[in-house]
Amino acid sequence: MLISFFFLCLGLVMLLVGGDLLVKGAVGLARKFEIAPIVIGLTIVAFGTSAPELMISLKAALEGASGIAIGNVVGSNIANVLLVLGVPALIYKIGCGEDGIGRSLIALIVLSILYMALLAFGYIGRIGGLLLLGVLCLFLYDQFNTANKARKGAQAQAEADLLEEIGEPPKDGLKIGLLILAGIIALPVGANFTVNAATHIAQILGVSDEIIGLTVVAIGTSLPELATSVMAAIRRSSAVAIGNVVGSNIFNIGAIMGITALVKPMEVSPHIVHFDMWVMAATTLMVILFARYCITIGKTLGLAMLAAYVAYIGFVFI
Repeated sequence: MLISFFFLCLGLVMLLVGGDLLVKGAVGLARKFEIAPIVIGLTIVAFGTSAPELMISLKAALEGASGIAIGNVVGSNIANVLLVLGVPALIYKIGCGEDGIGRSLIALIVLSILYMALLAFGYIGRIGGLLLLGVLCLFLYDQFNTANKARKGAQAQAEADLLEEIGEPPKDGLKIGLLILAGIIALPVGANFTVNAATHIAQILGVSDEIIGLTVVAIGTSLPELATSVMAAIRRSSAVAIGNVVGSNIFNIGAIMGITALVKPMEVSPHIVHFDMWVMAATTLMVILFARYCITIGKTLGLAMLAAYVAYIGFVFI
């Protein structure tokens, strides 16, 4: 058991580090070709930061552990709301009145409803994956057009957001190549360690694959978002936390589940259909209401969200 937990942690670390290296290298390469910051942010950074979850889901689905693949997305979307917004609120209040988030909320609503319909059907096939990816592409196209209309301001803001999210990307060609290579190597190796260890832990504990995907794997893949939100709270600048959560949940459903289903159709367990997807729906509704009514998440609400997540984890293992 201890060895499996070691390899699980090692795999998650390799995934997170590999994803970060790949993003920095890819952004450095894109800037060498003078690609606009808006395009980099909406494509390379967005997909790159989802790379750990994507690698885990693909690996799990291809090995017949669809519970880990589907549970990872459902569990990550739950953790992104209750943990990523709840924990930093204990440090500093989080304002949810971010400008320009309206269309992102619409995309999240559409993707969540579509995803829940596919889950309820009990099977996510290639057509379902294509639909999820199609909605995501429409959303990205709309985002790009909207940002492009306000050219100067949007480009400046995109550049600032890019630097804040990943830091200064490398400029040296050799360093860019090494970072991309390291990321490409670390991601599949980390996914292999994570899925194999998670499956082994599930067997030892006598629980299903999806329970491990919903909890341990989901928390592990949500750590970058949690770390970002906590650091923002420490710096007293957590106003963009809600936008990060909405964006992450959109990509979890549209990109990760969409691509995985295209590669390998998956069966959905009754546990996810009857319980977990409804928890995901409740947390999605929660974040939509937070953003729509510009609710400020203080310590009391943050503590309640954290308690709700602990209760959810406990219920999953019952």
